[in-house]
Amino acid sequence: MKNTLITLLLLLSLLSARAQVPAHASLRTDLLEHTDQVWKNGFLTNLTLTEAVNSLFSFQTADIRSRQPYFSWVLTDTSRNARQTAYHLLVATSREKIDAGLGDVWDSGKVTGSKQLQIRCGVPLDTNQIYYWKVKTWNSEAQESGWSAPKAFRTARVLSDYTTAFYPLVKSEEKPSKQRRLSNQSVLYDFGKDIFGQLYLTATSSTGNDTLVLHLGEHVTADGHVHTKPGGTLRYRMVRLPLRQGEHTYAVQFTSDKRNTGPKAILMPDYIGEVLPFRYVELVVPSGQVRVQNVTRHGVFYPFNEGATTFTSSDTTLNQIWELSKYSIKATSFAGYYVDGDRERIPYEADALINQLSHYAVDTEFNMAKRSLDYLIYHATWPTEWSLQNLLVAYYDYLYSGDIRAVGVLYDELKPKMLLALAREDGLISTRTGKQTAEFKRSIHYGTFDGKEDLKDITDWPQPSEIDGFQFKDYNAIVNAFHFESLQAMEHMARELGKQEDAAFYQKRAQRVKTAFLNTFIDAKTGLVRDGEGTDHSSLHANMFALAFGLVPEKNHENVLAHIRNKGMATSVYGSQFLLDALYNAHESKYALSLLTHTGLRSWYNMIRTGSTITTEAWDTRFKPNQDWNHAWGAAPANVIVRKLMGVEPLTPAFGTIQIKPQPDTLRQASLEYTTLRGVVKVSFENSPERFRLHTTLPANTTGVVYLPRKSPKGTVYQDGKIIKAMADGAFWKIESVGSGKYAWEVRN
Repeated sequence: MKNTLITLLLLLSLLSARAQVPAHASLRTDLLEHTDQVWKNGFLTNLTLTEAVNSLFSFQTADIRSRQPYFSWVLTDTSRNARQTAYHLLVATSREKIDAGLGDVWDSGKVTGSKQLQIRCGVPLDTNQIYYWKVKTWNSEAQESGWSAPKAFRTARVLSDYTTAFYPLVKSEEKPSKQRRLSNQSVLYDFGKDIFGQLYLTATSSTGNDTLVLHLGEHVTADGHVHTKPGGTLRYRMVRLPLRQGEHTYAVQFTSDKRNTGPKAILMPDYIGEVLPFRYVELVVPSGQVRVQNVTRHGVFYPFNEGATTFTSSDTTLNQIWELSKYSIKATSFAGYYVDGDRERIPYEADALINQLSHYAVDTEFNMAKRSLDYLIYHATWPTEWSLQNLLVAYYDYLYSGDIRAVGVLYDELKPKMLLALAREDGLISTRTGKQTAEFKRSIHYGTFDGKEDLKDITDWPQPSEIDGFQFKDYNAIVNAFHFESLQAMEHMARELGKQEDAAFYQKRAQRVKTAFLNTFIDAKTGLVRDGEGTDHSSLHANMFALAFGLVPEKNHENVLAHIRNKGMATSVYGSQFLLDALYNAHESKYALSLLTHTGLRSWYNMIRTGSTITTEAWDTRFKPNQDWNHAWGAAPANVIVRKLMGVEPLTPAFGTIQIKPQPDTLRQASLEYTTLRGVVKVSFENSPERFRLHTTLPANTTGVVYLPRKSPKGTVYQDGKIIKAMADGAFWKIESVGSGKYAWEVRN
C-alpha cells in the first residue's frame, strides 16, 4: 500500500511538472486565429469547414492564400523565466490523421529553439484544400508538453508565395437599448452606439395599404427626434417602407451614396450589402391597424476581440476616452480596410497609420494593416507627408506582427515612396522645385487621383484652420522630418530582409538628412524649429513633428517644450497623434495627460459631449463643416494610452523584448491587460508622491525592460519586496533583462 501511494505521488508530481499545452485559441495560420470558422452572410454558423464545403449554400471562410503559410502559438506557462526550447509541429489532411499523430502533409520533427512565431510550413500546400495542424513544445527544463488541440484551415482557390489572408466581414444582431414614444405615431429607438449597419423589423398591416416612414441617423435634436439636418457629413436617411397585408419581416434597403460608392471607394461585398452608420431610428407609424415589433440592427464590422485589451484608471474622463477610442476601431472596420469614414470610404495613408497603431492597441489583428498597405501602395493620395507614411505603416507592420513577408513583397514599391527623387544635394526634399516628373509620379503610383496635380505639403488637415499659421516654403521642416523617419524605417526593414547594402545606404542617408535638418531648420537663437527654409516662423507643428521623430537636440528640449505648451491643442485630431507622441517621448507626461483628459472644445471629451460614440474627423463641426462622426484617425488615445501612458511597446519584433515604461504623472491608478502574439502583458500601478508601485506580468518566451518613475535621486527600488540596484536613466530607474512571469516593483522616494 505504501509503495503504491509513493508511486501515485511521483506520477502526480511528474504530471504537474509537465510543460503546459500551447493554448488552442491562440494557434494562428498566417496570423489568423479563426481559420476554422464558417460564416454565412456575416453570421457565424456552427458548421465545420468540411461540413461547409459539402453543403449546398454559399458561405464565407478566412482562406489561407500562401503556398507555405506561417504558423504560431502562445505558450501558457506563467512561471518565472519560462521559455520554449523546442517544438514539434504536424500538418495533416484530415482530422482523423492529425488526431492519430500522423503528419501526412508535413512533420517538422523536433526542432530545437525558442521560435514560436512565423514557423513556415515545410512543404507547398494544394489549392482549395482543408488542412489540420497541431504543435507540442519543450520548456527550459526539457519537459515535453502534450499536443495542442488541432486547428483547421482552408486554402484559397489561388495560392502565391505570399498573399495576405483576411477574415470576411461579420454581423452582430442588436436590439435597441432604449425606446421612447415621441407622439401617438412616432417612436424613437436608440441602439446606444453608432455603427455601420442595416435595419430589420417585423410589421403587421391589416390592409396592405400602409407605409411606414423611418428616420435613421447619428444625431438627435434637443426634443429627441432624429436630426434631419445634422450638418457636416453626419448621416441621416429617410426611408418609406410600404407594407404588405399580414405580418412580415422587412429588410430596410439603403440606396448607395454616389460619393462613397464611386470608383475610388472600397465597396461593400455582396454577401453583406449596403450599410449606413446610424444610432437612432425614429419610426412613424400610420394611423390604423399597424403593429411594429422586433426592430433589430445588424452591425457590420471586421472580427474584433473585445477582450484583447482592457484598460481602466482612476480618471473617469480618461476611461471614457479610452472606451470611445477602442469602440471607434471596431465600428470603423466595416470595409475590411482602413478607410477615412463614411463620407468617401477611401483609404488614405495618414488615416491608415493612426488606425493601424490603435488597432494594434485594442486587438491582436494584423492583417487589415497589411491589406491596407498593399492597397495604398498602388492608390497613392496627394499629400506629400502621406506618401512618406507608407514607410511607417510598413515598419509598424513588421515590428508588431514580426512577419516581414508583406514588406518583402512590396519592398521595391516602397523605395520610391521615400521621395528620394525630390532631394537636393544635402538630402532635404521638396515638392516645389520642379522635380515631380511624370516618371516620378508613375513610380509612386500617383495616378489614381488622375495624376494631373503634384504632391502637396499638407502639414495638417483641414487647412488652413489647423496649421497654426505654418508658413510654406520650398523646403519644409515637417516634410523632411517625415523623410528622415521614413529613411530610418526603411533601414530597419532592409536589414531584416537581408539587404545589408541597402540598409547601410539608408542609414547614411538618414544621417545626412538629420545634419541638414539641424543646420536648416533649427533657429540658433531660440532653439526652436522653423517651419521652413527662409522663414523665422516656428509653428506648433514644425516643433512637435521634429520632437516626435528625434530631431530636436537635447539641449533644445526645454525651449521646444515650453513653446509647445504655450500653443495648447492647436492641431487637428490627426496631428494630435504626433503631438502626444512628442510629449511622451520627451517625458512631458503631465502636459500630455492634461491634453488627453481635456474637456474643452478641442478635446476627445467634446466628441462625447456632442453626442458621437465614434471618434470624429475634427474636434468639432465648426472646424470642419463637412466632417463626419465615424473617423478612426481620431482614435489616437487608444494607442497613446497603451504605448506611452502605460508604456508598453515592442523593442524587438512581435514583442520578443517588451518595454514597460509607464508615465503616470498625476494619475493615481491604472491597469492594462494587453494581448500580443506571444500572450498577455499585464501592467498596473498605484501612484502617490511617496511611492510608486508597479505590477507586471510578461508572457513566456519574452524579456522585458522595465522603467520606474524616478522622482528623487535618492529613491529606493524594490523587486518583490527586496531592494535591488537599478540603473538611473534620466527621469527613470531602468531594470534590464526581466524574464517572463509576475513581478511586483516599488519605488520609495
